[in-house]
Amino acid sequence: MPSNLKRKMTSGLLWNSIDRFSNQGLSFVFSVLIARIVSPDNYGVIAMLYVFTDVAQVFIEGGITSAIIRKPNLSEEDLSTAFFLNIGVAAFSYVILFCTAPLVASFYQMPLVESVLRWTSVVLLLNSLCIVQQAKLTIDLDFRLQAKLNLFSTAISGVVGLVMAYRGGEIWALVGQMISFSLFRSLLFWLYSKWRPKVSFSKNAYRYLFGYGSKLLFANLQERLYNNLTPIIIGKFYSPTLLGFFSRAQGFAMLPAMNITGILQKVTFPILSKMQDDNELLIKNYRRILRMSAFCVFPLMTLLFAVSAPLIRILLTEKWQDSVPMLQILCFAMILFPIHAINLNLIQVKGRSDLVLKLEIIKRVIGVAIICVTVPLGILAMCYGMVLSSVISLFLNTYYTRIFVKLGLWLQLKDILPMFVNSIIAGGIAYLIVLEVKEDIISLIAACCGATVYYLCSSHFLKSPELDEIISIIKNKQV
Repeated sequence: MPSNLKRKMTSGLLWNSIDRFSNQGLSFVFSVLIARIVSPDNYGVIAMLYVFTDVAQVFIEGGITSAIIRKPNLSEEDLSTAFFLNIGVAAFSYVILFCTAPLVASFYQMPLVESVLRWTSVVLLLNSLCIVQQAKLTIDLDFRLQAKLNLFSTAISGVVGLVMAYRGGEIWALVGQMISFSLFRSLLFWLYSKWRPKVSFSKNAYRYLFGYGSKLLFANLQERLYNNLTPIIIGKFYSPTLLGFFSRAQGFAMLPAMNITGILQKVTFPILSKMQDDNELLIKNYRRILRMSAFCVFPLMTLLFAVSAPLIRILLTEKWQDSVPMLQILCFAMILFPIHAINLNLIQVKGRSDLVLKLEIIKRVIGVAIICVTVPLGILAMCYGMVLSSVISLFLNTYYTRIFVKLGLWLQLKDILPMFVNSIIAGGIAYLIVLEVKEDIISLIAACCGATVYYLCSSHFLKSPELDEIISIIKNKQV
């Protein structure tokens, strides 16, 4: 990798890590404080409605962000076309959700849902205003500014939600937090981004954006629909309270896996796109990213499994205790997430968004079949089904990477298996500590310290290059 790209990637990884973990960490703190006040059934209602805004957001983005980042000769017409296209789709999506809100309320047999959905849908309009600005900053690898803007938006929205919760806002505290985050974030990106749209709409730019992005749109749409299918089913056939437990457990399980993978994906996608025609260089850096993801995510997921019971009791109080077994199972459903995501990322870099769509169709058909089988057996059975679906997806995702760059499942497993085994041992140490120590705070601290010391010492003893690289990134001065 050229030295300037390596320097930019190192800086990008550091600042994107700061962005993700400071932003998500602060958001997590506020969510915990609000969850101690707001009841689980209110979280369940928000989880029901998040399905609709999440799916609509896919249409707004439409794979356009990836298309912009990947295009070699990006013009002002491309950016302006993408900007106005995003706003048009967002406005259309908002109108659809506003008009269908009564039907959604009727489906769940909850009149409150109508007004809540109409308010939460406002975030679609707000988010569409800054998609291109964020993509432009990503192309420029300016993650420092993005980190600052996201963190400030999270802080303001968290305060808004917390104040509303203390004043008895209940579900409206969660709505207020969502809207205020999108509002402040859009305003800040407009204030600090140098790019401004021109009043133009190019048919040629639209054809490129739609040609590349439409396949990713349908792939992402299937993924979002599938990911939100479980909350829909739980909300419809069980109860909002049970959905609240599931959504909290899923949120905890997704936090480490998705954030670390998201950091690596966001920084490396524009960089790997620059070497898309050099397979040898692409494979080398791809494997490096894969090992780095596994090195970070695997121990965090096994540790989260081990300390889930005291962690939930300390942070959310005893009223959320029923989410513990769900969280423990979902940790193993999410542990393979970075492998899935990075394999799909490589296929996108090679310009085969059509294969991403094909893969997503196959995986979702299998996933829906598993859900249909497990629904009558209860929520825990559905969680186990998600683990099975993740394992099957691993085989499917690595099929095309073997074809394109001769890097199939076996070679990838050889890269990550040592870290997986080491992480299981670290998690086992933490779990034994939790079983032996009855005081929650002491057991949590002791388990985390014991697992961390073992994992770092064993990685150092085994001369793990990933540990050296993380130390190098932390020490890097060129940020």
